[in-house]
Amino acid sequence: MRSIDIQVTTQLVPEQTEADKNHYVFAYTIEISNRGEPPCQLLNRHWVITNGLGEVEEVRGAGVVGQQPRLCQGESFRYTSGAILKTPVGTMQGSYEFCYDTGERFEVPIPVFSLSIPNLIH
Repeated sequence: MRSIDIQVTTQLVPEQTEADKNHYVFAYTIEISNRGEPPCQLLNRHWVITNGLGEVEEVRGAGVVGQQPRLCQGESFRYTSGAILKTPVGTMQGSYEFCYDTGERFEVPIPVFSLSIPNLIH
């Protein structure tokens, strides 16, 4: 099992959200930690974003927030990004592709997490 740990926290961005226009902005903060792997670099991301209507958007791209961090054992990288939904609730899940210094690539899954207005779901 890979030793890349991924922690996610989410929050609604109320000052950018316009519920009357079905425009809900969520921020998510991700901390990626190398807990025992040899040095590796995050190359690519893949997100599957699903809104409350079941509509799916896929996002693929190089790195995260314009960076492709390299993590040695014990190092972490934290960033915040955002997602816009047309419903007050949705989910995200995906994966990161990493590469060891040897050139070998591997994928780390990111389990599903919720995007929702606080206290909307009990």
